[in-house]
Amino acid sequence: MSEPFRISISASFTAEPLEPVLQFWGGQLGVAFEVEFAPFQQVIQTLLNPAGEFASNRHGVNVAMLRGSDLGERAVENACEVVKALRAAAARDSVPLIFILCPSENADAAAEKVLADSLDWRALEYVAIERLYPVSAKFDPAADHLGAIPYTEQYFVALGTALARRITALSLVPYKVIAVDCDNTLWDGICGEDGPAGVRLGAGRRLLHEFLLRQRADGMLLALASKNNLADVIDTFIQHPEMPLQPEDFSAMRVNWDPKPGNLSGLAEELGLGVDSFLFLDDSAKECAEMRDEQPQVLTLELPGELLASEERTGRFLDHVWAFDHPVVTDEDRQRAASYEQAREFGQAFQSAHSLEEFMASLDLNVEIDPVAEDQLARVAQLTQRTNQFNFSTIRRTEAEIRALLGSHDCLAVKVRDRFGEYGLTGAVIFSVKGDTLRIDSLMLSCRVLGRGVEHIVMAHLGRIAVERGICFVDAKLIPTRKNQPALQFLRAIDPRYEKDLAFRFPSEFLASLGWSASSIVPVTAEKTREPEQHRFLPFEWIARELSTVEQILTAMRVKPAVLDSSMTATERELASIWAELLKLPSVGPEDRFFDLGGHSLLAVLMISRVQERLHVALPVDDVYSGDVTLRDLAMKIDAMSSGGMESAEYEAMLAEIESLSDDDVRALLGQQ
Repeated sequence: MSEPFRISISASFTAEPLEPVLQFWGGQLGVAFEVEFAPFQQVIQTLLNPAGEFASNRHGVNVAMLRGSDLGERAVENACEVVKALRAAAARDSVPLIFILCPSENADAAAEKVLADSLDWRALEYVAIERLYPVSAKFDPAADHLGAIPYTEQYFVALGTALARRITALSLVPYKVIAVDCDNTLWDGICGEDGPAGVRLGAGRRLLHEFLLRQRADGMLLALASKNNLADVIDTFIQHPEMPLQPEDFSAMRVNWDPKPGNLSGLAEELGLGVDSFLFLDDSAKECAEMRDEQPQVLTLELPGELLASEERTGRFLDHVWAFDHPVVTDEDRQRAASYEQAREFGQAFQSAHSLEEFMASLDLNVEIDPVAEDQLARVAQLTQRTNQFNFSTIRRTEAEIRALLGSHDCLAVKVRDRFGEYGLTGAVIFSVKGDTLRIDSLMLSCRVLGRGVEHIVMAHLGRIAVERGICFVDAKLIPTRKNQPALQFLRAIDPRYEKDLAFRFPSEFLASLGWSASSIVPVTAEKTREPEQHRFLPFEWIARELSTVEQILTAMRVKPAVLDSSMTATERELASIWAELLKLPSVGPEDRFFDLGGHSLLAVLMISRVQERLHVALPVDDVYSGDVTLRDLAMKIDAMSSGGMESAEYEAMLAEIESLSDDDVRALLGQQ
């Protein structure tokens, strides 16, 4: 049985209403979420505690949540302390840390700016959450005063969904290529029938173009996959210079009359990637069905004409395909499309060279190998997660896990450039020393820099490190996968005498003198995926269509209503539904009492909040906390208050009464169960 994925949460307010939201998303994603909460209002303490909830988490994520209004009188100074604590925890803990800056009605703007300016991709800010999951009423003053529960049910759903989405993006192997159809997808019309000048670019399709360009800027490769005449497609772009996308933005094309599933395999081979790295966008239900049937490991997204005709619907759909999320965007990501063009030029020059030796001599190859810097850890983590072919171990690691290794291991970053251009940080080595042996834990190089001798330079560098430290041997253990055959072939090409059962032990001095030879060229082929990874079947398209708004998510969370007594009044039934949701019970009766069913002070505050949201009645605190009151009693109270037509002034007066309670009064009420 797999270990549960633990979400450890520390917040400056009562965050327990997030748990049912996270459990709902765990069910949708097929992941066993285990949600734990650190002590109330101890964010900095939890971050700094070397034996606390965060430090003990070994499989999952840590989440720190803070309202600007909770920073106290010295808000800016305290914000600086929070930033220091976040950085210390991120450097210590072995799982990713997510910081969420939550909204507050009376936040110190300067303190919030300190937090926002000091944080990186680990942070989620309420402005970004609001853009994706807008909620008209975020705050619940009464519940905040009674139980430090500051938000409405709707906003906790938005907050929990944004968190689940970020966890998903951090946990999954990313997609690398977006393959897109042309006719009735990139443009409205069929260029072969309407003529290149006859197609149109409406607002929805323009938005699609702009979205794809942003994805390209964030490191995704774009490809065309269209049943068409290539000349017609190219001419369409020429006839429409107003189109944001142009042919040079695509790293590869398959424009012909062959079946698209086969063409996607051809695109994968050309780019040296597996088809499980692809997303496929098409307006045709038939083409999408064929792709899903023949290439199930591809994430296929259907974009029907009625969706693309609407800018609003197109934007909402694309914004809510979680597979497009990029929590980390490095400099190498931004240069990825250009790097593939450089690799294409390299391959063409390689094929036309008179001799390999002459070609290698003309490369002007420069390889920099240095200890990894703090700002390079995110990129090194990416390499562990994305590199398949030249990867000795294929151990996938997060940034936090790599940082934790630095106490016992060395980590080197490899940067490459040649006469075709700069490739950036495209390799990494993690190793340790034990006795007379330098042991390679992980060594990976992007396939974009293979075939130049980079792999030889890196291994020779490790040999020289060993010689300089007086170490006799360099050990490399290859863990075979479906994809890393090139790494195995390279190790065997160094000298097969030093292999035993996929374990290689090279004498340090021998390895230090390693040089490139034509016989040791690493073959790079298209990655093959025989067994699709499980995450490829996550319901990304269904989420984008059916769970893109807070209202849709709330409805889905309540899809299994409690079994209710048919004799109940409408108010009793609604109140019973609220009790059943909060208490996680299959049924609630009119004579049941909230605290007898397992209710407690926190749930009672949530119940008051839910009644206000759904029935528009502010229940008196004394009535709710009475041990004798039944569901029917409360329902009658709600009906009486509703029929009395409570005016807003009366409601405000009731809120004022609640807010006037002293701390001792509140503690006394919360102690009644």
